[in-house]
Amino acid sequence: MAVRHRKPGLDRWPLRRSARPLPRRQTGRRPPARRRRAQRLSFKPATCGVSKVENRLTELTASIVSAYVSNNPVPANALPDLIASINDAVRKLAGEPVLLPAPALVPAVNPKRSVFPDHIICLDDGKPFKSLKRHLAALGMTADEYRAKWGLGPDYPMVAPNYSEKRSALAKASGLGRAGSHHALQ
Repeated sequence: MAVRHRKPGLDRWPLRRSARPLPRRQTGRRPPARRRRAQRLSFKPATCGVSKVENRLTELTASIVSAYVSNNPVPANALPDLIASINDAVRKLAGEPVLLPAPALVPAVNPKRSVFPDHIICLDDGKPFKSLKRHLAALGMTADEYRAKWGLGPDYPMVAPNYSEKRSALAKASGLGRAGSHHALQ
């Protein structure tokens, strides 16, 4: 590439756009069509926080699936199962632990039959309680987490109905909730 020299009087002024040399990408030179096609079709998985082994296993799975699908008719709804089974087989051959799906949660008692007048049965272990709050705290859960875990509605009670009525009657008898309640306690 020849170097262009500026004329002595043009040192202060920029060259016209047409006189500037074009950057390399605009020179009209492109890689051969074969390489462009390969660049378009190449599969490059994201490497964000993923090990090289994980990337290699993903590449192997993708190449096996693409080879199988190109030679065999596979319905679209069967493709995820095919990918998962091939991925499990590749991981098993590589000696990595296969990720098994989490077993479905089975409650100790039917949720519809867990609330009795005198007690509530815990769906985790099947034990009866007047109030589940302390037991759930011992298990490291809140009432909302417990309801979400078992798919219970927000109106599912955490206290047995008779126990709740008994505590309510005691509170009313002691004058709690009334404007002059501080006099009733003395």
